[in-house]
Amino acid sequence: MNTEQRLAAAELDLVTTVLGAEPCGGVGWFRFWFADQRWEWSEEVARMYGYSATDTDPSTDLLLSHKHPDDREAMAASIATALETGEPICGQHRILDSEGRARDIIVVGDHLADDAGTIIGTCGFFVDITETIAGERNDAISEVLPELIENRAVIEQAKGALVLAYGISPDQAFRVLSWRSQETNTKLRDLAVQFVDEFRRLRGQNTATRSRVDHIVLTAHRLVPHD
Repeated sequence: MNTEQRLAAAELDLVTTVLGAEPCGGVGWFRFWFADQRWEWSEEVARMYGYSATDTDPSTDLLLSHKHPDDREAMAASIATALETGEPICGQHRILDSEGRARDIIVVGDHLADDAGTIIGTCGFFVDITETIAGERNDAISEVLPELIENRAVIEQAKGALVLAYGISPDQAFRVLSWRSQETNTKLRDLAVQFVDEFRRLRGQNTATRSRVDHIVLTAHRLVPHD
């Protein structure tokens, strides 16, 4: 099984886990490959934009052209950040489909890695929340999405702490987190949680200096609980 086949199987498993085994028209997968800025999307995502998967090729320009004018700049910045830092694309966006109808979409993204573990893009799934999804599927989404979004939120908190501590940019802060995650073989989300917890312990202490922050950056992975 090659990398693309493996990823497709993993994405199917993810959607099945969240929504159950039966197909759901309001959810579909996507992939964005950094090297050639190539997009792939499922039939379900194509339909959200008013297309079929066979009559159009997704691209950054096409996706941005369908973004609500008020959300287009934020989405363009998210894609640019992903290309520069490898950070996944995620968030809530409004789109206008090919008929001009407005839709609310949640994008849940993660790193796309090859068989060697190198980050080569971002992947995940789109959830159309324009209409309420009834029954158990709606319950499953309500339970799972907050956790996924929370994972991203704690990473943003850790980035913010590093920005304040070091006077660096958010992109540079993410590189620090990624570096420590890779160097210590610790999941990025778990490391971010520990960073935030340790930074909070510094409140009101005279020891909240650059050296203490350095210590947290270099040792937080040792405090992450392991299964």
